[in-house]
Amino acid sequence: MSMSQSDPKRSFTRFPLVSLGAEYLVMGHLLRRNILTYKAPPNNEGYDLICIHPDPRVAGRQVRVQVKSRLATDSDRGFPVKERTIAAFDFLVVAFLNVGYFFGKSKNGPPEAGRCDPEFFTFPAAFIREHHNATSSWEKVRTRGLDIESYRGDRGFEQVAQLLEIAYPSQVKSGEGVNTRMEPAGMMARTSCDRCCAGGSCARR
Repeated sequence: MSMSQSDPKRSFTRFPLVSLGAEYLVMGHLLRRNILTYKAPPNNEGYDLICIHPDPRVAGRQVRVQVKSRLATDSDRGFPVKERTIAAFDFLVVAFLNVGYFFGKSKNGPPEAGRCDPEFFTFPAAFIREHHNATSSWEKVRTRGLDIESYRGDRGFEQVAQLLEIAYPSQVKSGEGVNTRMEPAGMMARTSCDRCCAGGSCARR
């Protein structure tokens, strides 16, 4: 009996370009929030993005962001994180890319039947440490069943802006110079989509 027959190896669906795209998607959302974001070198340990204040006259801290992604819309909503890397980042952004069905639901049709908009959740390192399962071989963080709405989308990215003390982009009046005013945290928590959806007319609702 051959080795392949006696000890078959499990195959995994891998799309390196899609995984790389997740990092650029997260980078784009951070830049959209006026957070100056640089990509770390390939295969950098612990983090993928570096965030700093966009004003060169502001001397402040840097924020390290690790990016994880899941391809499948029908994934288990978990993602692997090596325990030794948790101390190397400030936030972890998981991108559920929702490319399509690749697991159980794939039996009902082609992958693209499950295609929908990606979702982003920004978790502080403390959240990852609290929910990290180091006993499993994959060392996964599982989010299914957890209340993670406060980390979703713009509200999640806002945590990075708050830590760097970056004001929300607003129109600068004549003579005021660059806007560096920070809005109260309560106002920040309500995203632009929350405001436009208040009347229930947003297409995303």
